[in-house]
Amino acid sequence: MYKNRTITLADAVKESLPPSYSTIVKPAGSVCNLDCSYCYYLDKAVKYGNKESVMSGDLLREYVRQYICGNSSDPVTFCWHGGEPLLLGLDFYREALSYQREFAGGKRIMNTIQTNATLIDERWCELFRLNNFLVGVSLDGPEDVHDAFRRDRLGRPTWERVMRSVELLGRYGVEFNTLSVVSSVCEGRGAEIYSFFKSIGSHFMQFLPAVEHVVDRPDFRRPVIVSPETEGARLAPWSVSARGYGDFLKDIFDQWVVSDVGEYYVQMFDATLAQYCRAQPGVCSMCETCGDCLVVEHNGDVYNCDHFVYPEYLLGNIREKSLVEIYNDPKRFRFGVAKREGLPRECAKCRFYFACRGECPKHRFERYPSGEAKNSLCAGLKDYFRHTQPYFEKMRDLLLLGKAPAGVMPWARKKSRDNG
Repeated sequence: MYKNRTITLADAVKESLPPSYSTIVKPAGSVCNLDCSYCYYLDKAVKYGNKESVMSGDLLREYVRQYICGNSSDPVTFCWHGGEPLLLGLDFYREALSYQREFAGGKRIMNTIQTNATLIDERWCELFRLNNFLVGVSLDGPEDVHDAFRRDRLGRPTWERVMRSVELLGRYGVEFNTLSVVSSVCEGRGAEIYSFFKSIGSHFMQFLPAVEHVVDRPDFRRPVIVSPETEGARLAPWSVSARGYGDFLKDIFDQWVVSDVGEYYVQMFDATLAQYCRAQPGVCSMCETCGDCLVVEHNGDVYNCDHFVYPEYLLGNIREKSLVEIYNDPKRFRFGVAKREGLPRECAKCRFYFACRGECPKHRFERYPSGEAKNSLCAGLKDYFRHTQPYFEKMRDLLLLGKAPAGVMPWARKKSRDNG
């Protein structure tokens, strides 16, 4: 037992191995040139006294050193996030790259950067191309979908600026993927949004559901995003419904499975197939436990998760304690296993638990009649898993025979015609 909680054999084996973890680093903190309605991170400035601080050069060097030297992973992947990380400028990343070379010690180093893509120009493209950055572009879909909530601080739309950057990345041969927030305006438009991303050359797509809670504060010009347990919290108007999210995924899947398997990659579909094959899903929300991706703030504070940057989840600061010590802290472990240990009985009995794993704990704010916490997206996710089950079973069987999952497409097309 561990603090009255059961440790599985997999937990014990994992904890006995040399530390292997990833980080999301936020060198600009919550500083951003946009003011997206659904951004849960802009409001984190409150925690730091509304100061828009950025990571100093000496702290950058210390972070790079600790992350490479105290980590058994190879390659070591740096994920630069925000806020808007490009606001730090080119020289900041040139400095980071020099520190990576200094401390690499023979390890392979990879860099990804998540950006709203409004600041990309030819100089950024050169940096990305020459240093093999994978660029994640935050783009929600066609113009009206994207601009519904993704506006700048003057309330101006941003879609045209992002599209110019996408064209520029393509012209320079910079590898990019797209990260999209699935909000209320996306409901009923899954197939259309998927077709849009294909048309702009995105071969790797992530679709993240927006389900947030807000409260009004007199000192803020907009509702503040808070934890669901906060007194007076209400569901934000941009939140996607459970059924809407499930239908969104199904509509995309129905296009993808008949014509795009092996050419276009949707993170949710990759993760689902991995679950059928009993492999690591690559998406933290679909893992049995949490806590393997630490968040490093601009001042060196470290948290368990990007969605839990609240004082009670602070693990330490890298100026006072090394990243590897923070990773080995029992508090980090307890946070991770709490996902499994807090699982409601209904989830444990569900035939799709192997695929869903209870999804993200941040969405467990509804209640079963028993009083146990329920994931707010449960109905939609269950509908998605039910709808896609025969296709993923077919892809799993193809892989067991040593064949590519793309072989599902003729079978899926026939199935579609037969059901038509």
